[in-house]
Amino acid sequence: MKKLGIDYPSLKEINPGLVYASISGFDQTSPWADRPGFDLMAQAMSGVMSVTGYPDGSPVKTGVPVADIGCALFAIYGILSAYIGKTKSSEGQFIDASLFDSALAFPIWDTAQYWGTGVEPYKLGTANHMSAPYQVMKASDGYFVMGATNQKLWKLLCDKINRPELFEDPLFTTNPLRLANRLMLATELEKTFATKTSEEWVDLLLATGIPAGPINTYPEAFDSEHGQHRKMRMEIDHPIEGKVPNIGFAVKMMGTPQQVSRHPPLLGEHTDELLKELGIAGNELKALEEGGAFKS
Repeated sequence: MKKLGIDYPSLKEINPGLVYASISGFDQTSPWADRPGFDLMAQAMSGVMSVTGYPDGSPVKTGVPVADIGCALFAIYGILSAYIGKTKSSEGQFIDASLFDSALAFPIWDTAQYWGTGVEPYKLGTANHMSAPYQVMKASDGYFVMGATNQKLWKLLCDKINRPELFEDPLFTTNPLRLANRLMLATELEKTFATKTSEEWVDLLLATGIPAGPINTYPEAFDSEHGQHRKMRMEIDHPIEGKVPNIGFAVKMMGTPQQVSRHPPLLGEHTDELLKELGIAGNELKALEEGGAFKS
């Protein structure tokens, strides 16, 4: 942007009220500022990959691009905060968002534990540093997730699966003990979970008040009764493709429901509209056209 003359310092001279956001792999000023950065690099270098996967496995990135998406979301609240500030001061500001910072902002439990105990965070698979049992469990036909994260739920679980001896076992009487003996605990529970299907266990645990759920594929999640009720798959009219599926709005606003105003754009579809908005016409427009600025 600096080479093009449209970086923040240049544009601020024209419009002091400008809110200008930059998103990059690392940032604009640090020793790593010039490094190329993708989501994978941010996940690796921020520590996220060091706690993702199973203890005896190689480093694994998360299945979704948490650094990319997280940075976009953090940048949005930075932009909105700056805009709110601008309404009071009339001054804009520069927002420097990075994939690295955003990925490093997520591990709240890991860093709290590390700073509080000095124990370096490590991989746990699907388990949790703070409570057990809280992880994937194996049933007779596959896997499901469940969590008995406090003493009340732990007692309910032991009673519901007819394993009262687990509640009395000195290895599992408190949450710290269950955490310390997490692998033995999971092994004992899966002996019982192997007697029914994952769907049966999810239904049974939910009926008892114990959080549980199936491990859905993306199609199953979109097609679930909940996904359909929340309209998480929506269709957008497109002039060439017809109905185009899209992910629905993640947050529902009751007072001002979100609306789709445009379809995914065709190449060059909005060129004339944007040029008109920018006031580019005549010889200036002709020069840009002859220079190959627009393709259709």
